[in-house]
Amino acid sequence: MLWTIFVIFLILWLLGFSLHIAGGLIHLLLVVALVILVFNLITGRRS
Repeated sequence: MLWTIFVIFLILWLLGFSLHIAGGLIHLLLVVALVILVFNLITGRRS
C-alpha cells in the first residue's frame, strides 16, 4: 500500500515538472510521502 502511494506521488511529481500543474502541491505531497516512507523503513513492520 505504501509503495503504491509512493509511486503515484512520484508520477504526479514528474508530471508536475513536465506540465507545471500544481507544482507546489505535488512537491509538498512528495515530501510527505518521503517522510512516511523513511519513517516506515526505520521503524520496520511490527506484528
